[in-house]
Amino acid sequence: MVAAVLWTGGKDSVMAMMDAMDQGFDVQYLVTFAPENPSFKAHPLPLMQRQAAAVGKPHLIKTVVAPYTDSYEQHFRDLHNELGVTCIVTGDIDFIGSSTTNFVQERCKAVGMTSVFPLWQRSRDELLATLLHRQLYVVFSCVKTAPFEPVANWLGQPINETSVAALRLVTQDDKNIDICGENGEYHTMVLNGPCFQHAIELPAYDIATVDTLSYMQFPADWCDAH
Repeated sequence: MVAAVLWTGGKDSVMAMMDAMDQGFDVQYLVTFAPENPSFKAHPLPLMQRQAAAVGKPHLIKTVVAPYTDSYEQHFRDLHNELGVTCIVTGDIDFIGSSTTNFVQERCKAVGMTSVFPLWQRSRDELLATLLHRQLYVVFSCVKTAPFEPVANWLGQPINETSVAALRLVTQDDKNIDICGENGEYHTMVLNGPCFQHAIELPAYDIATVDTLSYMQFPADWCDAH
């Protein structure tokens, strides 16, 4: 079954890709859905493109416009009709907020495609343990400022046994924080791992804060050089 992974370059999309491949899915494409003139703070497009090159798979950027339901469905149809994709893989772990449906699953159903959720509702502890076991090199790229102050202690730092222990302390202080960041508490970038042909080297960066989020801000020449 030819599959495309919804790609952010964060830990969950990479783990979902690896799980899907282990389960026998033929992952041929990495797909990022983006608004017009995107400016992703947590997952910069230049980084995603470098990751795709390191993984060795084509990276497709699909622009979505309102009405978004129709836009996603049309892109899914195009993936099927033009590239033979029959399955969409996503790294979603759980429902968002009070929702009882999954947006990607609903869009796939509408166009007759299969959706696969390798991480769906698995134990958060199990997911973090699996990440460490797989020897993925993952760094924090964006955090909600308040619970993660000082943010310099987090941004650019790897997820390892030490930072997982620190995450547990954060979740003890605030029970509403998901230790895997499923509600946007933090975001990550994968820079190396068994599925990478080479590591991604990051340049020196600044730390920027906008509203409630702090993130790694890379120099313009690095962003333009992908």
